[in-house]
Amino acid sequence: MRRRKLLAGLAATAAGPLLGSGTAQADEALLGELLVTRLRDAMLGLGAAAAAPSSPEALVTDFTRALADFDACRYASLAVRLPRLIRAGHALSASGDDTEQHTLLAKSYLLATRMLVKMDEQQLGWMAADRARQLAQSAGDVLAVAESARQLAVLARKAGWHDQALSIALSAADHPDLRGTGRAGTAVRGLLVQSASYTLARRGDPDGMRELTDEAAAIATELGGATLLRDHGGGFSPLTVQLHRISAENHAGDPRAALDAARTISLKALPSVERRSRALGDIAVTYDRLGRRSDCVRTLLAAERCAPQETHARPATKALISSLLVTGPTSTELRGLAERSGLLA
Repeated sequence: MRRRKLLAGLAATAAGPLLGSGTAQADEALLGELLVTRLRDAMLGLGAAAAAPSSPEALVTDFTRALADFDACRYASLAVRLPRLIRAGHALSASGDDTEQHTLLAKSYLLATRMLVKMDEQQLGWMAADRARQLAQSAGDVLAVAESARQLAVLARKAGWHDQALSIALSAADHPDLRGTGRAGTAVRGLLVQSASYTLARRGDPDGMRELTDEAAAIATELGGATLLRDHGGGFSPLTVQLHRISAENHAGDPRAALDAARTISLKALPSVERRSRALGDIAVTYDRLGRRSDCVRTLLAAERCAPQETHARPATKALISSLLVTGPTSTELRGLAERSGLLA
């Protein structure tokens, strides 16, 4: 009896004001915490199971909608849909050894990993990426295995394990299984090479970064310029490689080169709202590093118009806004953005 009361109390705590009634009617500044909390509980098997899709086909439809929510930065909706998808995927996978269900659950965990990385939740990110890898290997899904390797490389890089991040990404890029998967496999290889180049940027090797970025660009050109793999990090094309250059040049210590790369990009041509928002965030960082404060604030406001939930919830963006508040004169626009991001009372 005491154990049941304790569990009931914990469940009530987990369903407190932050989580609301399940409709994700949360303040946008709290959406990151909302998403992380719900994903954590779904991954740990905690809490009451939400209403789940009634069939494998319905689960596929729900995954498509979750991916659309991510691409559109509709994080309030994603905070409901993605944890439910993980719970339902486990329930359906437990009922049989269905390869398709394992593949879909692996993709759900990959989407969760991308969200957790964005929210700077590395511990849960490791868990999600490793589960994705195991499920993809069980299903024999070569592309999902490679994408899980890319996510693990991202997490290793964030942990400061640069040699390990490089090894994971480049080993996966050179894996012979990718050669038999056509254009999609070639695009995954490009994404993996691009990931390795970013690790070199973080390690302070601009020449190595540019060499690998040029290799990724050559792969994208070889594929004909079309955007492939929209569900793998937002796609791969010459345009997305150029987008990658902005952040890579920034971290390699050359914000002027980053700004040059940004000037070649048409934001409208990027494949999703999420990619456009990320580009604007990288450009804002570039202006900040160049000391162009007003341009930085203007770009952050453009990012907010593009994707308000992303701008208000993402820790990296909120950190930049916080820095602007304490390093120079503030404006009505900056203070308003900070307030909407939960940084001012």
